[in-house]
Amino acid sequence: MAKFYGAVGYTESVETEPGVYEEKITERYYYGDVIKNIRRLENGQSLNDDVAVNNQISIVSDPYAIVNFFAIRYVKWMGASWKVTNAEVQSPRLILTIGGVFNGPTGWATQGPV
Repeated sequence: MAKFYGAVGYTESVETEPGVYEEKITERYYYGDVIKNIRRLENGQSLNDDVAVNNQISIVSDPYAIVNFFAIRYVKWMGASWKVTNAEVQSPRLILTIGGVFNGPTGWATQGPV
């Protein structure tokens, strides 16, 4: 089983002006294990196939992760940001299933590398 250390991105809707909401991204760093490591190619409408993964990463969670698991959007792993398609609570861990590359905005780390 491979080891994991990386950023997990959380999103939160913040009211910037009356009636105007924007997503604010917060990153936190976690240790864990890569449980499943699978790659697949998806035929898209582009010239080249899209790379997608169907990996599972088990992170050692903190109280913030347990309370906000529904807001997890991406995991930074192997030099890219990957969409989290499923988050399962198995206290004291979270099992994150990742899919394709995350193309949305990423945030700044609030909790630096340990």
